[in-house]
Amino acid sequence: MEYRPYTLIAELTYRCPLRCPYCYNPVEYTRHAGELTTEEWLRVFEEGEALGVVQLHLTGGEPLVRKDLEALVEGARRLGLYTNLITSGVPLARDRLRALRDAGLDNVQLSVQDVEEERSDRIAGYQAFRAKMEVAQWVKAEGLPLTLNVVLHRSNLDRVKEVVVLAERLSVDRLELANTQYHGWALKNRDQLLPTQAQLERAWDVAEAARVRLAGRMEIAYVTPDYYSKWPKACMEGWGRRFINIIPDGLVLPCHAAHTITGLRFENVRDLPLDEIWHHSESFNLFRGESWMPEPCRSCPRRSIDFGGCRCQAFHLTGNAAATDPACSLSPDHHLIEAARARAGEPGDRPAFAYRGPIHPAHPRGL
Repeated sequence: MEYRPYTLIAELTYRCPLRCPYCYNPVEYTRHAGELTTEEWLRVFEEGEALGVVQLHLTGGEPLVRKDLEALVEGARRLGLYTNLITSGVPLARDRLRALRDAGLDNVQLSVQDVEEERSDRIAGYQAFRAKMEVAQWVKAEGLPLTLNVVLHRSNLDRVKEVVVLAERLSVDRLELANTQYHGWALKNRDQLLPTQAQLERAWDVAEAARVRLAGRMEIAYVTPDYYSKWPKACMEGWGRRFINIIPDGLVLPCHAAHTITGLRFENVRDLPLDEIWHHSESFNLFRGESWMPEPCRSCPRRSIDFGGCRCQAFHLTGNAAATDPACSLSPDHHLIEAARARAGEPGDRPAFAYRGPIHPAHPRGL
């Protein structure tokens, strides 16, 4: 079967002023040094477009710390790519936002950690809430669509109603209520972040009511967590099927966490063309199709729906990337998920967050 990518996720940098305890960047991200240059990224965009990519997510870390961001947006626009900037909003000035818009930026996705300044800044590990609110107003004033992304977890899940009110006040076009997925720093902080079943059910009811009420005015997406689902998600719509993820130093991945799987080797765009990596590299072909699947996946009627779930989650919970995702209720390792849920329901205080550490030796605040 011929697989065609339609989305390129460009992680431009791991530098970031925020220190979110659920950051999906790898815990050992400082091992990846030497960001791709402007020219290298522009070449990658061209190669991606030639493969069939139509949308480009510019993310990080914090992509705004790249001084060449305007040039990258302009290059993507020349190729006809739809560009989405995924940002904390820090550091951003209004004149730079205007320059990004004029360069061809199509959408801004702004992260907010909570609805109140003190709570939001505590989760972010950085005083950023006021700046975020200002940036949200700039985005709308400059005529750009605005997506508000709020990662949900134990500490803020009971305030989904207030999140919706904030989104309405900011005239948001799309609200992403994304329950934490437990990779990277989130897995390290799982006991502090994992909510209870009751919290999730209450939040779902609020989100669904808001979705119905605001239909036609605001799109609301509520992403459920794997840990409370009967079946796993089709992670990235299947390994190496639709998404290409490129990290700052040029490694090409099927998803953002694949390089944390011990024993797998991934190719670099500095060494090989993207076309060759996508079609012929061992890493991209490893979990395509169904021949790699163990039972119960191999005989499951859902195998062409969820593709066995998340390979990274399987590895980090079981030590075997080819195992059935433990989030699946049929997995022989599902007890690992059940044990985590049980701990989430236990009363008592949780330990402090393990915050994402220093960003760059020369720039401890990531600027």
